[in-house]
Amino acid sequence: MDEQNFFDTTEIFKDLNPEQREAVNHIEGPLLIMAGAGSGKTRVLTCRIANLIAQGISPENILAITFTNKAANEMKTRAGNLIGAPARNIILSTFHSFCARLLRREISITGKFNGNFAIYDAGDSKNLIKQCVNELGLDGEFFANVHLKISDFKNNLIPPEKCTDNISSVDYNYKKNLKSIYEQYQKKLQENNALDFDDLIFQTVKIFKEHREILDKYQERFKYISVDEYQDTNVAQYELTNLLAAKYKNLCVVGDADQSIYGWRGADMRNILNFERDYPKARVIMLEQNYRSTKTILTAANAVIRNNYDRKPKNLWTENAGGDKIKFVHCKDDREEATLIAREIQRLVYFEDTAYNEIALLYRTNAQSRMFEEKFMQVGIPYIIVGGLKFYDRKEIRDIIAYLHVIANPRDNVHLMRIINTPRRGLGATNMNRL
Repeated sequence: MDEQNFFDTTEIFKDLNPEQREAVNHIEGPLLIMAGAGSGKTRVLTCRIANLIAQGISPENILAITFTNKAANEMKTRAGNLIGAPARNIILSTFHSFCARLLRREISITGKFNGNFAIYDAGDSKNLIKQCVNELGLDGEFFANVHLKISDFKNNLIPPEKCTDNISSVDYNYKKNLKSIYEQYQKKLQENNALDFDDLIFQTVKIFKEHREILDKYQERFKYISVDEYQDTNVAQYELTNLLAAKYKNLCVVGDADQSIYGWRGADMRNILNFERDYPKARVIMLEQNYRSTKTILTAANAVIRNNYDRKPKNLWTENAGGDKIKFVHCKDDREEATLIAREIQRLVYFEDTAYNEIALLYRTNAQSRMFEEKFMQVGIPYIIVGGLKFYDRKEIRDIIAYLHVIANPRDNVHLMRIINTPRRGLGATNMNRL
């Protein structure tokens, strides 16, 4: 422990409930925090990290993984408010950001890439795979979704040479061609000194398994590891976490199997359910007090959630008020639903003095907004769609970034082809192919 890092812990433990306090006070050994919705898990994670430093642990020995950059930045700000400057030295990032930083330093050991590699987004990857399909003379329409299959392979740590064992199809030619595309795609990535998003974790785990000295270095560096939303980790993220934590076993994971919603992209909630099997000496703490919702909401939520299978039993409770009753309406179609919601908004505005900007309408998919928009325009309800095209998805932004990629990594032909005729330079298909 670093004797220089001692702080007054009064602020760290202020207003924590008994279960939160127990979690924050846990220093050594594996810890599973089953955190129900609205139970203050972000605060607990942040306070626990602050307490580690307060107990003399060097910030440079602490790694905290979250699922979004926004959550990571929020936790870092909160930690800074609690302990000041030492919080700057904590590695607090997403899985992919952590792996990207590590690979910049270590990937040259593979002999296939250097630390100046480009990171291809989904659009870049699709274009490169399309190029591979064309070069192999295969049916592009038949293999239109092959990028999803390759992503699934990488998230499950399956290399090209083993992918045919993990394809459900009985069609031998399909398996052979899919393997050829995957192999060609990896070859093209190497030629371009590029990794796709899934490669960031895939290549890190590969290096850890093939180069023990590098794994040893990072196990010594990160002796205290925290992972948020553990129920949403996939095979690659699970493997990475457990490789890093294998030596000291100071692993704290936070999550809730009842909130696992990313199975469609490879998340495996068994990772959190099996934590006590992986770490038999783990302490388990249940955070069940909810600070966000009313009693009515929690009663309804508990009644629904207790029907889930494969879960740790828990019962969310709150000291908040009872709250309004829940209204449930079953509409015959989307038109009736839009009409009913428009009438309810008008009632709130005209009879309950509610402002339009105090009303939010949530829907599950972007396609569902069309019917609501049509109805709102018809009856004169002003609205703002939150979301739309992301900044980095805009054409002009992607073009500028492509120029920067080529400047930084001249081997990056995928981004070169994007901007070679932007702005127009009169380069036709013949010249492009010759080049």
